Amino acid sequence: MDHKSKALSRRKFLGDAAAIGAIGALGVGAVISSCGRRAEYTAPVFPDQAPDGRVLRAGVVGCGGRGTGAAINFLNAGPNLEIVALGDVFQHRLDRCRNELREKMNVEVPDANCFTGFDAYRHVIDSDIDYVILCEPPYFRPGSFEYAVQARKHIFAEKPVGVDPVGIRNFMAAGKMAESAGLYVAAGTQRRHQRDYVKTFEQVKNGAIGDLVSANCYWNQSKLWHVNRQAGWSDMEAMLRDWVNWTWLSGDHIVEQHVHNIDVVNWYFEKHPARAVGFGGRHRRPTGDQYDFFSVDFVFDDNRHMHSMCRQIDGCANNVSELIFGTEGYTNGQNRIWDYNGNVTWEYEYPAGPDGQPGRSVAVSPYDQTHINLVTAIRTGNYLNEAQNVAEACLTAMMGRESAYTGREVTWEEMMESSQRRGPASLEMGSVDIAAVPPTPGTAPA
Repeated sequence: MDHKSKALSRRKFLGDAAAIGAIGALGVGAVISSCGRRAEYTAPVFPDQAPDGRVLRAGVVGCGGRGTGAAINFLNAGPNLEIVALGDVFQHRLDRCRNELREKMNVEVPDANCFTGFDAYRHVIDSDIDYVILCEPPYFRPGSFEYAVQARKHIFAEKPVGVDPVGIRNFMAAGKMAESAGLYVAAGTQRRHQRDYVKTFEQVKNGAIGDLVSANCYWNQSKLWHVNRQAGWSDMEAMLRDWVNWTWLSGDHIVEQHVHNIDVVNWYFEKHPARAVGFGGRHRRPTGDQYDFFSVDFVFDDNRHMHSMCRQIDGCANNVSELIFGTEGYTNGQNRIWDYNGNVTWEYEYPAGPDGQPGRSVAVSPYDQTHINLVTAIRTGNYLNEAQNVAEACLTAMMGRESAYTGREVTWEEMMESSQRRGPASLEMGSVDIAAVPPTPGTAPA
């Protein structure tokens, strides 16, 4: 059996759980017993390091903090891994990443493999690499992902993977192309690679809280960051430097950040919601056109509900978590299960710390683990492709965003048929006809 056929033969098996690791290499999931009954689901066992193998050469697109971090996560994943190309719109970001890789990882990326400008992603992907790390602002992700698939590269794509419905559908289509080509894809929804989450999912999958009823998810935190415009910067430069505050570049924080929690609920419910009604607003954000908070009621096709809440305002109560409710108990999705009398009925056992006492974190960072699982999948031939899962989580978040922006109920079908494209008509350093005006519910178009 050739490599491509071997990969595709696992597609159906991986449909339920591809996004929690390279299953075939890392552990066996649900199996059928000899008497025909479905046996208990068993979570994959993740390796601490990827196995040795031929050298995998990687390039990084987007050299900010997350791109630099992901490059280090990749290098931490196992032996014979190299970062050989870097690309970013801005020289200063590329230089900072290059210096950090030199100082922390003893990696020297040659001048000839360092690229700047809006077409830097093409130069990185066209370099002699096997694996590309996509960490540019999310607006650019669908295009660079599709180009990487066409160039036959394995891909780590940071979330979110787009900012509008057209971009997400393009990403989904490219994900199917990757599957057909036998290319391996992992996403930045790292809770699916976090050992405590994975073991808690195993408990819930096997009935520890009964039938799932509803869920809440939260990402309430203080202000993130912003960059004030400086003299001499064009509209485009100012927006790119401040990208996390502009909807066309980031998708708004319900998409850019809260997508992690939404993805956990989609994962546990093994489906995406069918419709959403939400609201939000803006009080204190100093730049950009985004909201400061969202509250969304997501409804699945069977009328179960997920309440989603996110906020980025200083001086408020913070909460980053998920709650999954069942007929017989509930879980935080990460490490504990309770009955409805408040008793803990199961708890994840963290590895002991240096003092021999139980620790508070998993043995391997989920950021490293994501790359360990992707490299392991590539080197063992056990197929992994998380493109569809991450795209569905992002489109779920966008469905909530559009409901909050417009004040309307928005359905999944509408999002899948929407022609909405965010961003300027052309990409160049100059003026941009996008005003810093947040949407007004009840007046915005559908």
